[in-house]
Amino acid sequence: MFAKRTNWNLETNRLSAALSAHRAAGKPLIDLMLSNPTECGFLYDQEAILNALRNPAALRYEPNPRGLDVARGAVAQYYAERAAIISNDDIFLTTSTSEAYSYVFRTLCDPGDELLIPAPSYPLFEFLADIQDVRLVRYQLIYDHGWQIDFHGLEQAITLRTRGVIVVHPNNPTGHFTKPEEMRKLNEMCATREIAIIADEVFLDFTLKEKQIATFAANSGALTFTMSGLSKICGLPQMKAAWLTVSGAEVPKVDALARLEVIADTYLSMSAPIQWAMPALLGQRHAFQKQVIDRVNENLSELDRQLARQKSCSRLEVEGGWNAVIRVPATRSDEDPALELLASHSVYIHPGHFYDFPAEGYFVASLISPPIEFARGIKSLLSMY
Repeated sequence: MFAKRTNWNLETNRLSAALSAHRAAGKPLIDLMLSNPTECGFLYDQEAILNALRNPAALRYEPNPRGLDVARGAVAQYYAERAAIISNDDIFLTTSTSEAYSYVFRTLCDPGDELLIPAPSYPLFEFLADIQDVRLVRYQLIYDHGWQIDFHGLEQAITLRTRGVIVVHPNNPTGHFTKPEEMRKLNEMCATREIAIIADEVFLDFTLKEKQIATFAANSGALTFTMSGLSKICGLPQMKAAWLTVSGAEVPKVDALARLEVIADTYLSMSAPIQWAMPALLGQRHAFQKQVIDRVNENLSELDRQLARQKSCSRLEVEGGWNAVIRVPATRSDEDPALELLASHSVYIHPGHFYDFPAEGYFVASLISPPIEFARGIKSLLSMY
C-alpha cells in the first residue's frame, strides 16, 4: 500500500544501534559529531532574537509565493555585503534548504532524471532524491595537496538524463571551497550542455582564510540555484528559515522563476513571524560566526598538537565549514574502531564511509564541539593507533 520511493532500508546500522544503547544505559558520552550549534555553548543575544518574534505585523496574513519583501530584502542585503547584487525578485524563501532542494528538483527533473553530487558528501541527499524520484550520480572530489573537483570524472558522468550538478560550497565534510577556476569550468560545462548548477552554501561564511569567498548567488553563466539559511550562518536551526536564489542567463532564468513561483505558491510554507524577524535574526550572525570560527580554530590547533605526537595519523586540509577529516591506518573497517571507541572510551565519531569516502581509513569530527571534550575525544581516538 506504500510508494516504492519509500522502500528505504530502515535497519539501524551497528554504530547507531550501539550509540542508542549507550545513551539508554545513561553512560557518559563525548560526542565528536556534535553539530547542533544551540547545544555547543555559544552565546546568543536572547533579547534581540525573542523581540524580533514579537512584531505585530505578523498578525496579518500577506501570502506571497516568494516570501515577504522585508525578509527577501534582508537576504539581498546579506549578499550585497558579499559584493553580490541580487534582486528581491530572484529570491524564494523556504523553511529549510531541504525544501529548497525539493523545489529545484521538482523544477528540473522528471522521474528517473539524474543529478550529479560530489563524493565525499553529506548523506541527506539520498533521501531528498528518493522522495523526488530523482537518481543521484556521484562525481569525485580528489585529494592532492588539497581538495579539488575531478572534472574528467564529472564530464564522464553526464548523460542525456543529467539535469544539474550539485556543488556544496564549502563541501560537508571535506571543507573544500569551489575555486574560481573550478567555477569557470562548471559554468562552461553546464551552460554548453544546458544543465543547471545547484549550489549549497550553508557553510559559506565559515572560512578559515581571511579572504572572503565568492558566492554562486550572482553567477552569470549557467542557470544557477543557490541556497542557504539561518540554520548554519546564524546558528538558528530551530527558526526554520532558508532561501533559494536564481541566477544565470536571462532566458532560462526567467523560465525557472516562473515555474518556481507556481511551486512556492502551492505551499506558502514559511510563517509570517519568522519572515518579519529575518532582518534582526540575520543581524545576529556576525557575533555568532566569530564564536564559531574561534572555536573551529581552537579545536583545529588542538587536533594538530595531538597529531604532531602521533605519527601514524594525520588530518586533511580544511578550508571552511565545521568538520575535520582525520586519516588513520586503514587496517580494518572504519566502523570497527568507531564501535570500539564508543564501547571503551565513551567517544562517538563518524567513520568516513558515512560520507562516501572511497576507502577505509577516515574519520570525520565536528570542530564545534566544546574544546575540553574535543581534546579528550581526539586523545582517545588517537590512542587506538
